[in-house]
Amino acid sequence: MQINIYLYILVMAGVTYLIRMLPLVAIRKEITNRFVKSFLYYVPYACLSAMTFPAMMLAPDSKIAGVVALFVGFLAAFKGKSLITVALCSCATVFVVERLLALL
Repeated sequence: MQINIYLYILVMAGVTYLIRMLPLVAIRKEITNRFVKSFLYYVPYACLSAMTFPAMMLAPDSKIAGVVALFVGFLAAFKGKSLITVALCSCATVFVVERLLALL
């Protein structure tokens, strides 16, 4: 039974490595296509929103904290802040709002 777990982990590591390594090996020239460049530019934002939006609405004890964090994250992103800054602002907002609601 334990061998299967290690085999699964090894296969997942190999697949993850291949997914990250293949574009580096296959694409040697600089990407000049405007559509592809703009698509790749927005991928991190789309992934971040797809991962964090459900968590913001479901993870906090209060839906109010999730909505306020969503609003703060939107404002930070709109102002051009980096992905990590937006995520940290949203997390800090949930923390503060939940603490404030606990006091009330």
